Amino acid sequence: MRLADFISRNMETILAQWESFAVTLLPAAANMSSPALRDHAQQILEAVVKDLSTSQTNKEQHEKSLGLHPQVTLGSDTAAQTHALLRARSGFEINQMTAEYRALRASVLRLWVDACSPDAPHVNDIMRFNEAIDQALAESVGYFSAQVDQARNLLLGMLGHDMRSPLQAIQMTAVYLTALNAGDKVSDGAARIIHSGARMQALLDDMIDFNRTRLGLGINISIEKVDLARLFAEELDMLRAAHPSCQVDLAVEGNSEGVWDGRRLQQLLGNLVINAIKYGASSAPIRVVITAEDEQVHFEVRNDRLTIDQTVLDQMFEPLRRGTDQESKHDIGGNLGLGLYIAREVAKAHGGDINARSEGGQTVFSVRLPRQQ
Repeated sequence: MRLADFISRNMETILAQWESFAVTLLPAAANMSSPALRDHAQQILEAVVKDLSTSQTNKEQHEKSLGLHPQVTLGSDTAAQTHALLRARSGFEINQMTAEYRALRASVLRLWVDACSPDAPHVNDIMRFNEAIDQALAESVGYFSAQVDQARNLLLGMLGHDMRSPLQAIQMTAVYLTALNAGDKVSDGAARIIHSGARMQALLDDMIDFNRTRLGLGINISIEKVDLARLFAEELDMLRAAHPSCQVDLAVEGNSEGVWDGRRLQQLLGNLVINAIKYGASSAPIRVVITAEDEQVHFEVRNDRLTIDQTVLDQMFEPLRRGTDQESKHDIGGNLGLGLYIAREVAKAHGGDINARSEGGQTVFSVRLPRQQ
């Protein structure tokens, strides 16, 4: 008996075994009804039967084995994708969902082999069946992961947004305590609260920006005509005050005016300079150089440090990556490994780009910004 015919004739038996296994996947499966436990299993099997019943050339079989299965039409989710979506919303773990497919594969093949006895099962059917199950599994895993990622990013975004109000209340109270002049102990305590609050605010801002990019919203910018040299001078003054042992120099060549989001570009510069402070040589100055052209403005942040391998440079702008503790020469706490990633996203939001190079004991981050958006 061919496998497609066997599945069609024994659908209820196969579904019963699917349900018997699904009910063991606790705690998500507790108190789930029979239709919920069997969710889309029949449609998945019907898709497998259709696949087995469709003629396939050697080239098509080879392409499918490489994962080059035709993509689903936009707006038409497969049963496997919908199954993954509902399993994720029901609290299943991804390992539990993949276990369903493993159990389905084993039960179908076992029942079919027993039904074929004493005749040998058709080998090509086994290959086609495994390919169809693998395709359904890949679709489910992809949708499940996307659903989990979206839920996590939405949660973190809402958390970061909702934490801003109480944090601002704490900072405003600390400023009020400082203004009271109630003694050195109160003033020192208030100053520590203000400093810690500023670090928390920076972390929240990074988290919110990261989630915006992960949700496909990009970095939010509000552009106006600004002078990059003046903005950078202000930002560097604050960085020097926060890190008095570090020398940071600014050089400007040409007209540095343009249409940009000044606050965001200060954030970009701050992230690059803090990276240079943290990982650069303590005794060497950091240089910020602005070079203006007719249509665009370039600026670079240069610092001395051990030459960085190109493979490391290629990954530096990826999110959640941080240098090793051995590389860091300064204790700059409160970062999530998002500084360079957000710097890149800010540059992209302005229609520009950012890159890094490292040679001869010097590392240079170079940013290109069009004058007009």
